[in-house]
Amino acid sequence: MREELERSIAEARQAAIVAGFDPDTPHEVGDEAWNTPRTSYAFELTGLEDAPQLRDIEEALERIDGVSARLVYPTAMAWVTAPEGMDPARVTAVIAEFGVQARMTDSTLRRRAVGRRAADHPLPRRGTRGMTGKMRRLRRFEELSLSEKRAAGFMRGGFERAPRSQTDLLFTARDLVTPLRMWVAVVLTIPVLVMSYVPQAQFAGWQWVCLALATPVALWCAWPFHRAMAGGVRRGMSALDGASSIAVIASFLWALCALLFTSAGEIGWQSSGEWLPTRRGDGIELFLDVACGVTALLLVGRYNSIRVRSYLLEDMERRRPDPNREFTVIRRGRTSGKAVKEMLPASELNKGDDVVLGPGDVIPIDGDVVGGSCLLRSPLINTREPLEAKVGSRIYSGELIKSGTVKVRVARTGHATRWAVVHKWVEDASKRENVATLLSTRSASLLIPAAYFIAGADFLIWLLISGDFSKAFSTALAILAVVAPVALAISPALALRLGIESAARNGILMRDGHTFRVLETTDTTVFNRVGTLATREMQVESVTAERGEDPDIVLRVASVLAVESDNPMAKALVKSARESRDTRSKDASLPTWIELSNEVDSADGEFAGRLTLTFEEEGGEERTEVIEASLWRPTDLSRLRGRLAVAATSGGTPIVVRYKGKDRGVITFYDPAKPDAIDAVERLEDMGVETVMLTRDTYPVARRFADFLGVSNVLAGVRAADKPGAVRALHTQGATVAMVGDHTVMGVLRVADVGILYASDKAIDSRLSKVAENAEVVLLRDDVMAVPQLISLARRVCRIIDSNMLFAWVYNIAAIALAVAGVLPPMGATLVMLGCTLIIEARSARARRFPL
Repeated sequence: MREELERSIAEARQAAIVAGFDPDTPHEVGDEAWNTPRTSYAFELTGLEDAPQLRDIEEALERIDGVSARLVYPTAMAWVTAPEGMDPARVTAVIAEFGVQARMTDSTLRRRAVGRRAADHPLPRRGTRGMTGKMRRLRRFEELSLSEKRAAGFMRGGFERAPRSQTDLLFTARDLVTPLRMWVAVVLTIPVLVMSYVPQAQFAGWQWVCLALATPVALWCAWPFHRAMAGGVRRGMSALDGASSIAVIASFLWALCALLFTSAGEIGWQSSGEWLPTRRGDGIELFLDVACGVTALLLVGRYNSIRVRSYLLEDMERRRPDPNREFTVIRRGRTSGKAVKEMLPASELNKGDDVVLGPGDVIPIDGDVVGGSCLLRSPLINTREPLEAKVGSRIYSGELIKSGTVKVRVARTGHATRWAVVHKWVEDASKRENVATLLSTRSASLLIPAAYFIAGADFLIWLLISGDFSKAFSTALAILAVVAPVALAISPALALRLGIESAARNGILMRDGHTFRVLETTDTTVFNRVGTLATREMQVESVTAERGEDPDIVLRVASVLAVESDNPMAKALVKSARESRDTRSKDASLPTWIELSNEVDSADGEFAGRLTLTFEEEGGEERTEVIEASLWRPTDLSRLRGRLAVAATSGGTPIVVRYKGKDRGVITFYDPAKPDAIDAVERLEDMGVETVMLTRDTYPVARRFADFLGVSNVLAGVRAADKPGAVRALHTQGATVAMVGDHTVMGVLRVADVGILYASDKAIDSRLSKVAENAEVVLLRDDVMAVPQLISLARRVCRIIDSNMLFAWVYNIAAIALAVAGVLPPMGATLVMLGCTLIIEARSARARRFPL
């Protein structure tokens, strides 16, 4: 034995040297071993005698500072976590003291060799010398993308939120509309307006002072609008603020030329002080008031619009859990069983860890409360869940603890949490809305070339009629200032965006804005009974056995067939069978054991398999009986007779137990309706939406449940494979259908006009990756009232959009007509244009109000 041990140690030493590890170099571990970087090893064990021997080895290993170990007897493997600098030979030496040989696995040796080479030969630093500008931009994009992925996945490293582009699809950069630009424009514009409109304030040389004040306003303060115009030209389309930019540039250049080449530049020259085109004097005018006034008013209007808007993604970003924030984690030693506390950042929390959270903490994980209680603050995403969390409650990432301390067992971390899933869904919806907004922007931008043409024609006509360049130029400037393509562009876009965010804040995730239009015209709502109208918890209501059969045997056979399923019906069967077993545990007519083999189950709740029943005879001998059994759900009454047919129609949801080639009994289930189901169905009917319940139950059972809720129509006896066809049949009658269901009817949601999915934990775990292909709406809430509230919100948003579009078109036509007639001065035109935009924004803000 000793010779084999020495030979194994020599082989391990040689393997370590080949792998680049020097076993003769001492690596001592101090008291701070638990705070140093750690690494893992896997060892193959030979010479194990029995399983109890492992406990002694684990205890000996964990007496080494910073070492935790787990030994598995069936696979003869040892998994050891130790400080990174510790010599693994200490581990093999401790194991050898028990007569067991430990050999490091090939995968561990390769991993250590790669790690050593990586440390000795770090990757070369990637420079940018010699790169083109395009390659440098690509490099910066890659680094930004990596930072976002690290933050999203809670990878280790410094947490720094990547800067996000704030460029609107309206081609005016929000980042450039700063308070500094706005206030500089306002401060410099006021004296220009005073000197332009008050002749008494026009001192000698005042026009040159106005030019000096107007230059930074027209060039630097108005730069966001000039940049937007240049961007539109570069894209081959007109920017929405292009007309205003042209008005500012034209008026500034007009004034500059007038001062340099006409009598307006002479010291002592005065203007008329009028601002209406028809009342200006016959002489030349400067229009510096237009260059400054349009710029200042636009900056004030745009900045106010940006400041008052609060978007959900920005609010979520502020509430986002910090992956580097440390929390107290409680873990139990595998051998000692004692609780050990340690501080770990959120990025290193794992499923199954117990995390202590207190007041002011933003919850970084999804998990179940296993100790304590707390009160949560109002969440950003209101899923109608109670704000008080106690033992057994599920709490989610992103929520903020107001008071109390809880211990939470981690269920999901990082980008797998519900918070991350919702953020990704809202982000994708926002991107789809950006595409739709771009289309409306392009449509609205067609108004700009028309304004240019009208302004040019107006200038020539006024010049021919009056012969006054100043009057003609003033009316042309008024046309450019009064046109409001921004109001036209945001008429649908802003209301849709705010409507989507309002729904999301109330636990309803919309795929895109087009869904609102479909929901507006929806006249039929189809509910799949299971998971929507009824609760997910079921109870056995009655067990009816055929004559000569024992109801308890019928129940036990059914429970064994369904024991491996997580279906609510299966859980109810197992629970009821256990209660029955406890009441008749000593009955010799009942089997003492039932074993299932060759089981087959379907999504429809049908189960089949081969059962081996073991009976205990009076003399203590055992007798076995093998039968083929199945559970099936009746869709009509043609396959049932007598008392079983009566039982299948007189109670709740029925399931038939069949074995030995004959139906032996019917078990009915009670699944109560959701508390608000009756009110929700009534509200839908009052809104003119016809309600339909889709179920596999027999018609009498389904009709009785539907009458209780007030549902108009019932599609009963429909198998899962036939449900898509049943929904399609409603289309042939001209109905616009919204299908409401859970993950069990995902294929049915796809064929409806709008698919509305009740999201379960399974959908969250899959990160809703497949949901967007089948459903346009995801409900994070479990109540039925969310459906009529969603349709009400869709109708409100569509009404706002339609009225906004009508108002914007009427305004633009009327305003341009007034400007052509010379009634509107350029400054007044700018005020009217901003007022129109503010009215559209105020009307769109009503989409934030979620229906009660």
